[in-house]
Amino acid sequence: MTDEETPTERTTAEHPAPRGAVWAAAAWSVGVLALLVALPLTARHRLPDPLATHWGGREPNGSMSLTAAALVPAAFWAVLVLTAVALRRYWAGRAPGAAAATLAAGGVLLTGAQTSIVHANLDRARWQDAAPMGIEVVLILLATGLAGLLARLASRRYGGRPEPRPAAGAPALEVPPGEQVVWLSQAANPWLQVAAAILGLVAVTGVLVVASGVGKLDWALVLPFAVASLASLASSSVRARVTARGLTVGFGPFGRPARHWSPAELDSARAEQRTAAQAGGWGYRINGLGTTVMLRRGVCLVVRTRRGADFAVSVDDAERGAALLNALIARTRQPTD
Repeated sequence: MTDEETPTERTTAEHPAPRGAVWAAAAWSVGVLALLVALPLTARHRLPDPLATHWGGREPNGSMSLTAAALVPAAFWAVLVLTAVALRRYWAGRAPGAAAATLAAGGVLLTGAQTSIVHANLDRARWQDAAPMGIEVVLILLATGLAGLLARLASRRYGGRPEPRPAAGAPALEVPPGEQVVWLSQAANPWLQVAAAILGLVAVTGVLVVASGVGKLDWALVLPFAVASLASLASSSVRARVTARGLTVGFGPFGRPARHWSPAELDSARAEQRTAAQAGGWGYRINGLGTTVMLRRGVCLVVRTRRGADFAVSVDDAERGAALLNALIARTRQPTD
């Protein structure tokens, strides 16, 4: 039988937690708005009024009052956020990830521009004396493009809801030889996503304050928040995938880092009810039960390795995933002719 003739049964269980994405986007939106207003107002005693806000080539050729320089970018950002919210449902079916990319790229572009404007005007007597713009523009544009790309990739990876096609025989699956099977499921913890956004904003604020020249870099403040933000982001969502190659569990919006077990490395799989108290809390936990990735209460997919260690992940449709894994494990133990 050729690959084209090989039937494929695909079971999917995708139930993303939109609350986490919504609250993280809200935290990002409010944080960017606060930064746009606070950056020039915090340094107002060191800025001319009006201050340079537009450059022709490298030299300043336009200005705004200090108040306008703080409020106009904030108003533009507010309109951008409202537009992204209004078009979110329209974009969902036509351009997945467009809303997230718009907010990420727009926030980086505006805060980067505001930072560079404050830095160029700092300690100048007149706006005409503002420092020229050069490499800052290139760096801001590169950061804007990268932020938009990463946000779109992350939201497309975890934002889809493919139409499920149930596999025959669940929960006790029988997989005929040569049959291709795939099971997908994912989960997210909205509170960890919001925590990652807030911690990241604090770290970014510290960097922007330094880049604007308003303050000095305090690594003891920035690094802990940056590390905590990345750790929270990596443990805030999970994606489990079962194929003929075994089980792969990816962490974070990009599925990295990831853990993989082949069917030969596993002894058994099961669905088991667990609580955060049993697991030792939310996120990635290690205790007497083994390793548990606990993002929501309820049934977990639990696998036992040949070495006797348990790994559990709280995803939807765990019973079907366990049934498929057990079928693949049994297949590896069948004698070959």
